[in-house]
Amino acid sequence: MRVLTVNVGRPQPNPWKRLPTTGIDKRPVEGLVAVTAPGPKGAGDVGLAGDRAHDVRHHGGTDQAVYAYAREDLDRWAAELDRPLPNGVFGENLTTEGLDVNGALIGERWRIGRDVVLEVSAPRIPCVTFEGRLGVPGWIKRFIAAAVPGPYLRVIEPGDVRAGDPIAIVSRPDHDVTVALALRALTSEPELLPRLAPAGDALHAETRDLLRRTGS
Repeated sequence: MRVLTVNVGRPQPNPWKRLPTTGIDKRPVEGLVAVTAPGPKGAGDVGLAGDRAHDVRHHGGTDQAVYAYAREDLDRWAAELDRPLPNGVFGENLTTEGLDVNGALIGERWRIGRDVVLEVSAPRIPCVTFEGRLGVPGWIKRFIAAAVPGPYLRVIEPGDVRAGDPIAIVSRPDHDVTVALALRALTSEPELLPRLAPAGDALHAETRDLLRRTGS
């Protein structure tokens, strides 16, 4: 299990939302990249140095500091869409290899390289910017139906990462709340929301609030 590439966004115009820019255009970078905890959502801060969230209402902050996606899932989408999908094209910060990112449990912790420890917090929920960037009509529904969203992660221990760093799963909680299950519960199958409760405080803060509001 390893990091294939570390990807950092370049601000680009965003014609798909009422926002001037988007950071979804992420490209692989060379060398060490600092990873730190960004603090609460709202300022656009994220975990990787040189990157930024521009839709501050929906992206960035403690529980969405880093986004990971598997090269294996990109390859399946590339075959289905019949087009190349380079690392970073889904807006992921880390393109991984050999790791089941969608079967990861909420609260699971990964050590990346020597120093960095990240904790799985939430699935990626697709938005109109993602659909517009790919140019695939109906992409949001298609992406949700596939249930391979990739996880957002919070920073537990800061440090530096680089392409080629090994990934080790250093702890797994005692529940069955996977990234894929959380996506389904938060989008197409809200009847599954009560199944997220065992993940407790490891859930994204907004998900915890939703469970409280719905009594799940």
